Amino acid sequence: MKILDKENLLSLVDGTAIFSAGGGGAPELGYGIVEKLVNEGYEARLVETEEVPEDAILVNFACVGATSAVGYDNIAAVKTLKTLEEYVDKKFFGVVPVELGGFNTLVAVDVAARCGLPVVDADGAGRAVPEVHLKVYTIDDIPLAPMAIADLHAQNIILVEKTADSKAAERVARILASEWKGTAYTARRIITGKQARTSPIQGTLSKSIRIGKLLRTTENPVEAVLSEIDGYKLFTGRVARASKRTAEGFTWVDIYMRGIDEFEGSTFIFRAKNETLVAYRDGKLAGMAPDIITPLNPKNGKCVAAERLREGEELVIIGIKAPEKWRTEKGLELWREVLQRSGIIESYVPIENLAEA
Repeated sequence: MKILDKENLLSLVDGTAIFSAGGGGAPELGYGIVEKLVNEGYEARLVETEEVPEDAILVNFACVGATSAVGYDNIAAVKTLKTLEEYVDKKFFGVVPVELGGFNTLVAVDVAARCGLPVVDADGAGRAVPEVHLKVYTIDDIPLAPMAIADLHAQNIILVEKTADSKAAERVARILASEWKGTAYTARRIITGKQARTSPIQGTLSKSIRIGKLLRTTENPVEAVLSEIDGYKLFTGRVARASKRTAEGFTWVDIYMRGIDEFEGSTFIFRAKNETLVAYRDGKLAGMAPDIITPLNPKNGKCVAAERLREGEELVIIGIKAPEKWRTEKGLELWREVLQRSGIIESYVPIENLAEA
């Protein structure tokens, strides 16, 4: 078990954002969570999955909704987790982040610390994802419910005992988030210590902390991160057009860029549904989910949240291979259905194949 000091927590914000595909909540919100948690004297602890007793239970925690509507009330978040714990009538051993993102991962860390629990060095996706059911747990047939859902200030807390499947649970959570001004807390996906060793993506928080430290300590942070994660530089350019709308519980973003430096004369387009789902360079496919496409500030290498992008902004777009679990037949099928509903009909091509073409 490791104590996460302020430096580690800030590095965690920046590192998880690299894997967020421009979603998972803006990192600036994560910084605020860290400041408040540290100033109020709470202790954040990180535990490896092997340290969790096999018969102990863990809970996944996150916010759900449109990234442009994110808010956070730590008292309400704790109430949400405690409501589910009271329902199952067994103490949680720890908290698992449902995804990697500069805000949503830190929400799980914050709730865990305030409940006196460790956060687990793993997560349910190895990236940020746009829909609740889109987690590797679904591949392993681990049910999403029971689930506790609450609005921003926990004035309404709803317990969902059972759903037909994980996709049905996504619809319940999304509809409630939309009704509650675009955001909701969810405590869900109770897993055992034994399941934690194999189902979630392992070691992702400690890896993110290492990446975050690189961003803070290297002279060329973009190149350092790409080398560390075996990633790809997809484009460098300026945002020529940016459009954003919030609908159906999501923030939809379309970005058109013109290239600079080695990409002078080229264009780049990417589309996000909370997270970036697909990108095209000069009209040809450059990357698509489940692989990770993240916009970065070229000077400091930090992620710029998709919903905060503005015309004239200079960006480096990087690509990262998805965790292997997403590249299985079942994993790709989960993504295919989400992509098609989002208007993306291309067949998946691994990002390394596209980068070599």
